[in-house]
Amino acid sequence: MLGKLFDRQPASSPASATGLTGPRILRHSGGWGTIRKRLASEEGLRVLDIGTTSPANINYLTSLGHSVYMADLVEDGGASEWLTGTDEDGKPVWDVEGFTQQNLQFSGRTFDIVLLWTTLDYLPEGLVAPVVGALHGAMSPGGQLLAVFHTKLQPELAPYHRFHITDTDDVELQRARPATQQRALTNRQIERLFSEWSGLKQFLAKDGISEAIIFR
Repeated sequence: MLGKLFDRQPASSPASATGLTGPRILRHSGGWGTIRKRLASEEGLRVLDIGTTSPANINYLTSLGHSVYMADLVEDGGASEWLTGTDEDGKPVWDVEGFTQQNLQFSGRTFDIVLLWTTLDYLPEGLVAPVVGALHGAMSPGGQLLAVFHTKLQPELAPYHRFHITDTDDVELQRARPATQQRALTNRQIERLFSEWSGLKQFLAKDGISEAIIFR
């Protein structure tokens, strides 16, 4: 579901209205620390933040002089309107073109930073590669994408979280609307998925979570 483009204007939204619940859990993020340094040293960047609207993210990014756009791919990816049937093997068939056009068409805008977080772990299988391809086309050369991955497939232990950024190398995790973990990608699978990108920097896994910055 597409969000509004924010340009140096703070915004606020009650957690109950966005489906965010419970306390925020602080977690160190080497990937966010790297992205944060770029955001602090450059001006006028365009940032695409994937997930439920986060006033904290909007306010922080706009306070640095950047513009931010939001798209909630996990929520919209679970909508039945994109499921068009099944193939001869009984696997779901998705309206990939409709989904990407509604969620990842930005009227010619391109982005310098994409905060993808754990989105790829929760999307239906048929949407994963098309989303990566659409993001590649929506980023400026030299752009950076931050992705977070679970190292094990444990749906019962991996509820979907929204990531709230801070002015430190920590992020705050808060439970979002329910979504089921669909996969746990290996390092090799991540490399293949982003094979058309120019480079990838992976961060050591910790507590069942790994991070990567992928370069456009």
